Amino acid sequence: MPSPVLNNRPVTGIDVHAHYLDPALRDLPGVPRLVVDREGGGRYVLGGRTIQPLPSGLWDPSRRLEELDGCGISHQVISPAPVAMHYAWSADPAYARAVNDSMAAVAEQSDGRLIGLGCLPSASAVEEVHRCRELGLSGIEVGTRIGDLDLDAPELAEVWAACEETGSSVFVHPIAQGRGVLRRDHRVLDLGVGQLADTAIAASSLLLGGVLERHPGLRVAFAHGCGAFAWCYPRIRVGSRFSGQGNGDEWDQVVRRIYADALVFDAEHLRIVAHRFGPDRILLASDAPYLSGQLAKSLATIDAAIESGALPSDSRDIILVDNALEFLGLQ
Repeated sequence: MPSPVLNNRPVTGIDVHAHYLDPALRDLPGVPRLVVDREGGGRYVLGGRTIQPLPSGLWDPSRRLEELDGCGISHQVISPAPVAMHYAWSADPAYARAVNDSMAAVAEQSDGRLIGLGCLPSASAVEEVHRCRELGLSGIEVGTRIGDLDLDAPELAEVWAACEETGSSVFVHPIAQGRGVLRRDHRVLDLGVGQLADTAIAASSLLLGGVLERHPGLRVAFAHGCGAFAWCYPRIRVGSRFSGQGNGDEWDQVVRRIYADALVFDAEHLRIVAHRFGPDRILLASDAPYLSGQLAKSLATIDAAIESGALPSDSRDIILVDNALEFLGLQ
């Protein structure tokens, strides 16, 4: 069977988890700005204080395209840098609009290889969902929390309705490496435990709050294998019997609508991800450019999982191509 074609290019694979930020974005009070150093690297600066060093691949499309070529992958989905996405919600709506304009521009300049997602401002979130689609973006990136809101908050009901109505893909990414969900403040624990717990809480909120049931056409993908949710779900299901909330059998079907990326750093971990969501819901991911060389490592993890039997033997093209096209509404 010939490869699908997307933007006039055969699809050999789609990396759905990568980030971009334009250094030309205008400064706004209270929003971190990207400073590019002479040496080629960069950093986020807020109030004169460096809050995060950054690799040049974040704003240099040629770097990411070189990595894609080196791995034999044709396309990549780019979403706003998580810090920018987080601040866009509370900042002047002009900031989110500028970020989204830049995402659409770099996607257009990439000869169709980069597929953009946008971000939302709190002041005009529904309007910006529609505007993202008008710009040619495939959907939006949101945090595991949106501002101070969990994903099932009533204030977000119109956002989910707009995403379903417009066929917008939704990519859910942890906020501040999961900081705020742990009792210990430690960078290693934030990354290793906080992100997973934060993502599991976000997925649980969409399930427990009925968002996925109310919007059967909503396509949602969670970063980092949907965090710890695949492991937690059986206990959530049991808990539903004690609380009288929800129907476990119906929830099983709803859960298998969730997409989870394969960025779990362990081939055996993919076994539980495939068991919980199905091999047809797993997506290739690299978190580019934050993890150097991760795209090749992610591909190796998928191949190792197939070789060990953690993933079905015929699932490579499904994960690299078919699932991503379906998540993006391009199937």
